[in-house]
Amino acid sequence: MLFLSVLVIVSCDKDEDEVSDRFRFLTSVDWESDSLLVNGMEAGGDGQMLENFRGTARFNEDGTGSFGGITGTWAFSQDETELIINTEELPFALTTKIIELTASSLKVTANFPNPLNPVDQLKIRMTFKAQ
Repeated sequence: MLFLSVLVIVSCDKDEDEVSDRFRFLTSVDWESDSLLVNGMEAGGDGQMLENFRGTARFNEDGTGSFGGITGTWAFSQDETELIINTEELPFALTTKIIELTASSLKVTANFPNPLNPVDQLKIRMTFKAQ
């Protein structure tokens, strides 16, 4: 009985230490922005909508991060199909759908309210390459 109790405790501890491939992919490298598109057009240049996301993104294991010129927190959705980014620079959490996440590529999409016409949604696509 004692042996089984120890075995259960050890196996539970091991499960808590294991992380998913997606978590390891995301947190093990710095990500360099490759393309930042809004409605299919480049939007990462100077003065453009996604300018602050241009550059290097870093997703730290503790849930903090930097996303170009923005700092904040990040989290996976429960099933790790979405990235949720919170920052003081945005009035709400940016929920992105993960299209691709490998050791070398990160591609996400999101819909964002158009500040000029709140009824209209802007379609955002951001791609990053591992450094």
